[in-house]
Amino acid sequence: MSRAVVVGSGPNGLAGAVRLAQAGLEVTVLEAASVAGGGTRTTERIVPGLLHDDCSAFHPTGVASPYLSTLGLAEHGLRWLWPEVEFAHPLDDGRAGIVTRTMSDTDRTIGADARSWHRVFGPLARTFPKIAVDAMGPAVHLPKHPIAFGRFGPQALMPGTLTVKHWKGDPARALYMGVAAHAFGRLDTPLSGSIGLMLTAAAHHAGWPVAEGGSQSIANALISKLESLGGSVRTDVRVASRAQLAEEVGFEPDVVLLDLAPAGVLDLYGDVLPGRIKRAFTKYEYGPAVHKVDYAIEGDVPWTNEDCRRAGTLHIGGTAEEIVSVEAATARGEMPERPFALVGQQYLADPSRSAGSVNPLWAYAHVPAGYTGDATEALTAQIERFAPGFRERIVGTYVRSATDMASYNANYIGGDIGAGANTARQIVFRPRPALNPYTIGVKGVYLCSSAAPPGGGVHGMGGFHAAETALRKL
Repeated sequence: MSRAVVVGSGPNGLAGAVRLAQAGLEVTVLEAASVAGGGTRTTERIVPGLLHDDCSAFHPTGVASPYLSTLGLAEHGLRWLWPEVEFAHPLDDGRAGIVTRTMSDTDRTIGADARSWHRVFGPLARTFPKIAVDAMGPAVHLPKHPIAFGRFGPQALMPGTLTVKHWKGDPARALYMGVAAHAFGRLDTPLSGSIGLMLTAAAHHAGWPVAEGGSQSIANALISKLESLGGSVRTDVRVASRAQLAEEVGFEPDVVLLDLAPAGVLDLYGDVLPGRIKRAFTKYEYGPAVHKVDYAIEGDVPWTNEDCRRAGTLHIGGTAEEIVSVEAATARGEMPERPFALVGQQYLADPSRSAGSVNPLWAYAHVPAGYTGDATEALTAQIERFAPGFRERIVGTYVRSATDMASYNANYIGGDIGAGANTARQIVFRPRPALNPYTIGVKGVYLCSSAAPPGGGVHGMGGFHAAETALRKL
């Protein structure tokens, strides 16, 4: 029997481990932290019984993942829950654009822009499963669904600032640009609008659900699936060298999957990487960071707009023009006075996360890479901006700065939770230009993290494709 080791237990590492185990390999996952899951961990913070997602919170690409959706994870305890409103974007005048799986709800909030919204997102939502198969893989491949992907591709090439011209009113423009800002970078460059298109289409097709009991439930379900196939996960094992890797498992593995950022790959394999690959990994770019604050609040957030009180996710940043300006400044290394922020109200769909009348509120602000300052007040002020009286409802906070995020997860270089900047080059060719980006030039060793296609998100597709590459080579 062939044997495999996976270094890192994020969703990509676990998905890759499951795929290898499905093929009959003996699989061991090694995780440095005391709890497996990477970005899908959930922790009890501030108030006993109050559950806060440590990083990932809402999962459009998880529920729609071409691989995860085949694993029967419901049998292993994973249950998806949906809020009434998938996401909302409030404006200073009290209006807000919203997205639900029913486009008519969006129509009500964007008015005259509804017809154009349908024209852009209707076809993408209807064919999203086909688009996802091709979009969630390496750039260089023969499309399995050329018609659907051919419709998406040309739109995805456009800058976000060009795509937003489809709409005239502030609610629709801000609604789209808030999703596009998930790219963590400038929104006026080629391909910068692609993430906004994908995630909005996913919302209309499958929603932005949360995992019951916290995002940890995703990791737990994948671990349960792996164990049912004979695999295992070991925690508190920080692999610092290749020699240690073999010592930990007691054998020389036939396959190694690395759920690591390129910096971590260099630490383990830098001395044996081919020169061109070592140079590419050394030059690999990381993006802006997050400053994360978990709030414990009494009751609900007093959003001025009523629709926002039903939204699982909120994008906080004002108009489309404000978001473009602020994200450009953040990418340049400047800390904005009003940073773009995300707020998660997961408890609306999953009341099990609350403790009596105290609810957990998840939030982070985009900050420059490696930012050492404290953006807590700026983030709180952004929420207060659209929800006057919010401060009075805060019972307590738990803060992770950009540097804290880097300590929490070694893949978050400088606080970059996506393990790589979403520049035009790295959206297409991450971590390097290659026919097969999962190979690293070392026999039997493959990259499966968010630094490999298709990038960030809880979808497991990086792990799946890396495992498929390993199986073909094996």
